[in-house]
Amino acid sequence: MASRLTEVIFDCHDLARSSNFWSDALGYEQVSSGEGWIAIRSPDVELTDEMLRDAPQSPALAFVLVPEDKILKNRVHIDLTPIDCSQEEEVQRLVELGAHRIDIGQRGTSWIVMADPEDNEFCVMQSILE
Repeated sequence: MASRLTEVIFDCHDLARSSNFWSDALGYEQVSSGEGWIAIRSPDVELTDEMLRDAPQSPALAFVLVPEDKILKNRVHIDLTPIDCSQEEEVQRLVELGAHRIDIGQRGTSWIVMADPEDNEFCVMQSILE
């Protein structure tokens, strides 16, 4: 058996701002926190040993307080696919939540590159409706 992806970790300066943005973007809720970290997860996922073994699941996102600034482009990023609106409507919603479009040299692509409030890159793919 292989391992399961259970969490994706974001380094950040502002735990509340980062976790709130991604909670709102994905419809997640805070599930745990501690000194210098917050984890969010899909509200319909109850993490049990059985679930880890047997069921597909969305990974949690965890935000960890770090002192250093982001300097370079992320080597890993998240792709979001709108499921109930157009790609452009989702981009606008994410902008209203605090994201912004960025240019990393992409040309003629079907996805839109954005950055979250802490400048972590992510892409918005074409909607399943398009």
